[in-house]
Amino acid sequence: MGLLDRLLDLVKKRESPGLTADSPGLEIVAEAFDPVVADSAVLAGSPAWVSTAPAVLRHHLLLPPDRVAEAASILAQDGYDLREVSPSDGPVRVHAVRVQVLDALHCAQERSRMAGLAQRLGGDALGWDALQPEAPA
Repeated sequence: MGLLDRLLDLVKKRESPGLTADSPGLEIVAEAFDPVVADSAVLAGSPAWVSTAPAVLRHHLLLPPDRVAEAASILAQDGYDLREVSPSDGPVRVHAVRVQVLDALHCAQERSRMAGLAQRLGGDALGWDALQPEAPA
């Protein structure tokens, strides 16, 4: 598989017409807030997660208020939308969200990336969760 094929595959994984971070009926199907637990174990232990379906990957971050705009600009380059959850005088709780098909490798890479970004900006990466539409009854 050539570089172009891998890039096209990555783009396809990130695209999901129809599913957005604001789609109704989303429920948490996996969550990783313990850095000791591998992302592969989190996904394997999540019976509600549908591995072939797109999901909203949501990273939970604490950032200094004066660095939120910088973080939003950096994350937008990779298709993330940064959403403020709770403003405060201290660190601001934000969610970095994007739609993609999840796999353990990309979850681990993104977790590491978010931790590095948060640290560079003087904040903290708390973990991530994944949301998918509620399964039909």
